[in-house]
Amino acid sequence: MRAIVPAAGKGKRLKSLEADLPKVMHRACGKPLLETVLEQLDFIDVDDVYIVVGYQKEKIIEYFGSRYHYVEQREQLGTGHAVMMCEPWFRDYDGTVLVTFGDMPLFRREIMKAMCEYHEAQDAACTLLTAENPDLTMWARIIRDENGRFSRIVEGKDCTPEQAQIKELFSGVLAFDSRALFALLPELDTNNVQGEYYLTEVPELMVQKGMRVETFMDNDGEDLRGVNTAEDLAECEAVMRARKAV
Repeated sequence: MRAIVPAAGKGKRLKSLEADLPKVMHRACGKPLLETVLEQLDFIDVDDVYIVVGYQKEKIIEYFGSRYHYVEQREQLGTGHAVMMCEPWFRDYDGTVLVTFGDMPLFRREIMKAMCEYHEAQDAACTLLTAENPDLTMWARIIRDENGRFSRIVEGKDCTPEQAQIKELFSGVLAFDSRALFALLPELDTNNVQGEYYLTEVPELMVQKGMRVETFMDNDGEDLRGVNTAEDLAECEAVMRARKAV
């Protein structure tokens, strides 16, 4: 099993906190966000973890050292593009790849490991981690077909009033069959408002091609919180402290 951790972002809305840091190097509970994420991936061999770096990449590499693989994303062209950059290292790999993000520190080892095990047991092309959290009103929704199967992901800002009532949210964490993932990434385009390649389009493409796509429910919706602003960082830190106090 391998993991890809996109961590190339600049974190423009966090700049007021510390000078000139990559987003994932901002600290919560005394350590960089990325360090917390990597600690929760300890069920995957360190040599099988690929960190996608970009802005101020030297600070990440200096901090974490040579234990991990580093893949450079020179242009910020979206989550799909970040994973595309890893393709040369995955050409001969036939197995599960977990994608989780360096600015989302609340996902825990046990839930990601259980999702990956479920993914492999189902022989799925992709498994998406989902959860419910009524406070996260702008999160992406999971759309299902008439048989209750996964159909697609709709971003929160694009939801119709009916879709906005859907409780099942997409977490951002996915497990893929590596060969299926990298075969479909070239089919992504940038025909969207942001002009970026969205990894979230891959599961929908898989459904359209008749591939098996599963979902796995996380019973703690707080896990979905990521960091874009100083307020987000404070909320994530509060959750982390509350968990340590239990």
